[in-house]
Amino acid sequence: MPSEFTMQQKIKVITKLTESGYDTEKKLQKLEMENILQIKGITIPEMSIILALQKSTKSGKLYSYLCGGDDEVDKQGENNG
Repeated sequence: MPSEFTMQQKIKVITKLTESGYDTEKKLQKLEMENILQIKGITIPEMSIILALQKSTKSGKLYSYLCGGDDEVDKQGENNG
């Protein structure tokens, strides 16, 4: 499933997160809505990206999320990526 966000949007959010002190997977996982709302200039679409980043890091699929890739195997048994 292709990502609905561009790489540029994702990097912008990662930059905001790191500038706010959320620079590790552990800190990202502990980030709650109250903390997200305190990030300067955060938008609702960016909140969606943060939630997707949390989900992706937890499942070990961050690289796939960032690149818009998908590890599902197609009908012929070949990887799509």
